Amino acid sequence: RAFWGWLNAVFNKVDHERIRAVGPDRAASEWLLRCGALVRYQGSPKWQQDYNALPTGPLGRYKIEAINATDSCIMYRGFDYLDGLEHVTDIRLEKCMYIQDQCLQRLSDTSNLQRSLQQLRIISCGNVTDKGILALHKLANLEYLYLSDLPGIREKETTFRVLQQALPKLELELDLE
Repeated sequence: RAFWGWLNAVFNKVDHERIRAVGPDRAASEWLLRCGALVRYQGSPKWQQDYNALPTGPLGRYKIEAINATDSCIMYRGFDYLDGLEHVTDIRLEKCMYIQDQCLQRLSDTSNLQRSLQQLRIISCGNVTDKGILALHKLANLEYLYLSDLPGIREKETTFRVLQQALPKLELELDLE
């Protein structure tokens, strides 16, 4: 188990030179696919899942619009890859064993995501607590939040009331029994 944790940490190591060389969307795509996540680009209905089939073309041509990190090994250490993404409207974090409150705080602190992110789903991420959900209050344009199977959330009513006050336009869907 320690070996896999180490390997996943290697996959999540941020390569700032690579971001400068190929642009933020391409570098983030490489990181996400390396970790087992999927990406969808603006104007495309198809999810990109094969690292070796990443589209090529002029720098900046393919902009990530959606991220599906189901069963992926993304972790806090790689979240610097999100900084340059300006077009992400939808993120799904499902069964991500390395996602924790610190990750959600980092997501919420990312200024581009504060502007672009509209939908977020957090499902079966056992390390997420009330603190992580409350951290999402900075995502000013978040319209939809789906939370399911999060045993770390203990103060449901208080947490959701505070979040709804911070984001009055938010449609909050819960499945937390």
